Amino acid sequence: MSFITALFWLSGFFIFYSYFGYPLLLWLIASFSKRPEAGARKAFEPKVTLFISVYNEEKSIEEKIMNTLDLNYPKKSLEVVVISDGSTDRTDAIVSKYADQGVRLRRYEGRIGKTACLNQAVPLAEGEIIVFSDANSKYDREAIRELVHHFQDQQIGFVTGMTKYISSQDDSSDSIGLYWKIEKVTKELESKIGSCIGADGAIFAIRKGLYQPLKAYDINDFVIPLRVIEQGYRGRLESGAFCVEETAGGSKEEFGRQVRITNRTIRAIVNHRHLLNPFGYGLLSFKLLSHKVCRLFVPFLMFVFLIANLLLVSQGAFYRVVFYGQLLFYVLAALSSLNLRISFLSRISSVSHTFTMANLAIVSGWVKYLKGETAVVWVPSRK
Repeated sequence: MSFITALFWLSGFFIFYSYFGYPLLLWLIASFSKRPEAGARKAFEPKVTLFISVYNEEKSIEEKIMNTLDLNYPKKSLEVVVISDGSTDRTDAIVSKYADQGVRLRRYEGRIGKTACLNQAVPLAEGEIIVFSDANSKYDREAIRELVHHFQDQQIGFVTGMTKYISSQDDSSDSIGLYWKIEKVTKELESKIGSCIGADGAIFAIRKGLYQPLKAYDINDFVIPLRVIEQGYRGRLESGAFCVEETAGGSKEEFGRQVRITNRTIRAIVNHRHLLNPFGYGLLSFKLLSHKVCRLFVPFLMFVFLIANLLLVSQGAFYRVVFYGQLLFYVLAALSSLNLRISFLSRISSVSHTFTMANLAIVSGWVKYLKGETAVVWVPSRK
């Protein structure tokens, strides 16, 4: 049984490492790293271009524009550009109403996808700093200032904010929020020892000069930061820059979104596999493996952990407790899927459901990738 025991402990370790061990290790490294003290913030108002990517967003685009026009940033230094990927509803007409307030519409025919639209729009931007946003992401008034002040450091190439999710349908936002709290801590620690990996697609900024054209299927909030880091610049999380966004409208929509993200993330990692070479890219390679690659294998490790645990049940009370704990975890996830929740276990049930569905989405993303499928365009799910 020694081989089975080894599988049990190794799979359990890497599941834990992917979500908790890696941040703990980053914390230890950061504790021994000397960081310069932050000086007083100086007035810094570079020209910024805010891109809002849309496709058939007539229900939310006007609220987004009003939110943008209310941002606490000088109007003369903020170019607002709405990029319409061949919208067929009233989106473009609504945007055009705000032309006299400085909101520009750039429409691209053919439904070519968000990334392909950005490839054409970014070179036309007036700003030296580019901020990427979505139609359903409502920015805090200080968000732009919080993002751009970091660019006073010439080594900073991108800055990511964070999204706070809300839901009026169920309490799944609590468990989604737990995931993003882990992401927030991880990115903050990564930032302290170099550069964070990836960005939040709803709210992140880069130096315009560092943008490199992407393939249409590239996931821009992952590939753009990778390209920036590869050019020798650093990225960091600014938790003071945030936006508010509703969850994807339901479990089915959220699951589909996670499948698309996984599919495109796998493709991005494969296309940038040279960055996984620790001899060439050192700390970047370590972070990429720990933060992204490990999580892509968690669902398969969960299966190995469960089966190995089952085969070890007769080996002692510890293995029995862990096995029944796993069964309870998945039973609660199933009950949550059926909207059957035990009141005093509802929080655990919600977390188990979100975690299980997220990993099933990863499996589905792998299947689509291995079948050669990829997502270039999608229809947003809005309430």
